[in-house]
Amino acid sequence: MLGRTERESPAHAAAAARQARWAGASATTDGVADESTELLDLGTTTDTLATVASIDDLAAVVHLGHPEQPAPGLEEALLAGDPSLILTAAVAVDPQWVWVAPVGAAGGQVVIDEAGVRDCQEVLRGMGVSPRLVPTRSTIDERATIAGPSGSLVVERSRVPAGWAELPGSEHLAGRGPVWYGLLESRASWPRFAEPAQVWLAVGPSDDHRGSLQHTLAVLSDAGVDLQHLRSHPSAHGPHVFFTSFACPDVGVLDGLVAELDGRGVAHRTLAVLPGHGFVPGPRLLGPRWAGA
Repeated sequence: MLGRTERESPAHAAAAARQARWAGASATTDGVADESTELLDLGTTTDTLATVASIDDLAAVVHLGHPEQPAPGLEEALLAGDPSLILTAAVAVDPQWVWVAPVGAAGGQVVIDEAGVRDCQEVLRGMGVSPRLVPTRSTIDERATIAGPSGSLVVERSRVPAGWAELPGSEHLAGRGPVWYGLLESRASWPRFAEPAQVWLAVGPSDDHRGSLQHTLAVLSDAGVDLQHLRSHPSAHGPHVFFTSFACPDVGVLDGLVAELDGRGVAHRTLAVLPGHGFVPGPRLLGPRWAGA
């Protein structure tokens, strides 16, 4: 069985499951999935993680951010969740968002749900649009009522109401590139892999003192992994925790790295093992402007 969080786009989560051929994905006889029933709504992110950890043969489709640059909220939720939870696969899905209104409508408010805001807010702001946020669980009829006769919706293409048409600028919503999703499972150990994979590893230095991070990072450096992401977060148990993401050539390297962390008394959790490397498209690039440049 497959589920998703209550705030995730049902159409995009279902598309990810079908594209990646994750167990539980299906389609109707006409080839169009019924995204309202295909994946179980497992509630909040915390509830989703707890449910996956407690029910055998249940997995969840979750938004990753990017395999090389994880979404901070997901990293934190995973580390705060059951130790058996791990992401084991990733897939990029083309966005299905469109901006639509009744034929002849002009002006009014733009109704959009939480997943739509996450994926489209920068584009909408660039077009001068101020969206009206509604829960993802809101039905299309409920959204149309809120929009009124002169309003509009940002929804997945498969859910456009009859008699509604795309507005100028709708084409820009697909211009930011694919959205990455991952498969969340409960496992006794991380998957074995002989080919390169992207690993998310959280570590907690044994002592919170100056230089403790340097000693921990030295373990990763000595293992020869390609560190692509590093982020710190305060911990309720004293030292900061550090979230990393790196390309790992095979499971032997990960095994050796974890053994070295254990030997140094460094707390750790492997949060993801995502088969593949050079994930395209990559994370969004930043054009820094340094002092004195």
